[in-house]
This record gives sequence, structure tokens and C-alpha cells, in this order.
Amino acid sequence: MRQIVTFDAYGTLVDFQLGPTTLKVLADRLDLDRLNVDEFLDDFRIMRFHAVLEAYRPFHEVLPSSLEIAMRLHGLEYRKSDGEALVAAVPTFGPHPEVPAALQALKSRYEIAIISNTDDDLIAQNLANIGVEFDHVITAQQAKAYKPSRQTFEYAFQTMDIDPAQVIHVAQGWEYDLIPTRDLGLARRVWINRYGHNGSIGARGSADYQPFDELTDLSGLPALLGC
Repeated sequence: MRQIVTFDAYGTLVDFQLGPTTLKVLADRLDLDRLNVDEFLDDFRIMRFHAVLEAYRPFHEVLPSSLEIAMRLHGLEYRKSDGEALVAAVPTFGPHPEVPAALQALKSRYEIAIISNTDDDLIAQNLANIGVEFDHVITAQQAKAYKPSRQTFEYAFQTMDIDPAQVIHVAQGWEYDLIPTRDLGLARRVWINRYGHNGSIGARGSADYQPFDELTDLSGLPALLGC
């Protein structure tokens, strides 16, 4: 039976260095004695999540607008160049170290696919950085919707011409991926919990959204899926 393993990209496969990159971009305005950096970055994360729940806009617009709101919340001066620099940095992010080998092992048995909250042109270089060919690449730009919207997943399944019962979804994003896929009738779901039980939002997961397997990275995924 045909089966596809679908992946979230940023955070799951790609080492999404958005926090450190943001601090570098804003280095000339950060008074670290006054600003709570962790709170600022968390607010930036929350603003991005709120933004993707609204009417669809390209990711290269979502990222700067979310940054601007977070900066204003913390009294930081926003410049147009800040958002532009952040967007320009996204394609430079490479994979987590174990990712290419794990993906190559999975390709011996499965089709592999991306379902990502991004623009086509942004993710193209991220996938080139991984160096493994995907059978399908589905983006929010194509679906005109962002995860956690059900529309994103339904568009992906229709585009790949696959029944959800033949899909194994693998993702780090708890709110974006694990929560919305609970009731989609997938064959299996795997949570890549890279952040452990450190108290950050989503890091502990919830038994309410079982069944899912939990791994700390992709190194154990091929064995889990019989490769």
C-alpha cells in the first residue's frame, strides 16, 4: 500500500534559528539590561501564531508584521530593514544534523513530503540545504492557508492524491501540527519534541491528543517506521 511520510519543515527538519537571528538583526537597539529577551522572543512567537490564524498573507509579510508588533510591545523601534533582513535569513537555515541521513533511510520505503507554513521561494533553498529530494512540497502559499488550519492539510492530501489513512505526519510543532491532525484520520503521527520538558509552551504535550509517538529528534524515526 502506498504511504507518504509528511513533515513540517521549520523546527522539525530545518534548524530554524529565528530567535538568534532576530537578536542579531536588532543588536544595535537591544538594551539587554532593560529588555527581557525571552519574553520578547516569546511574544514574537505568539504574534506569528496569531497572524497565521487570520486571512492568508504570504509568509514574507507575516514575518515582518509579527516582528513589528512584538517590538512595539517591548518599546523597540521597528525599521522596515529589520523585517527584510529576517526574511532574507530564512533560506539560509540548514538542517538539524541527523536529518539528511534519516530522510534517506525513509526513502527506501516511503514517499516523503513537506507541509510547511512558508512561501515557495523561501523554502526552496532550505530544501536544497538539506540535500534530499522530496516527492512532494506543499506550502501555505499553495494552500492559501496556514497550519493549524484544516484547509492546509486537506489541500496537501488532495494535491498528493492520497487518503489521510495512508499518511504518517512528523512534526515538532505542537500547536501547528499535533493538535490539528488528531481528528484527520492519519495512519500515524510522530511528535519530534526537540525542546524536551523544559516548561516552554507545548513542550509537555497533552494526553488529550494521543495517539502519537514521541522522539527527541529524527535519528530514531527510520527504525520506528520499519526502515
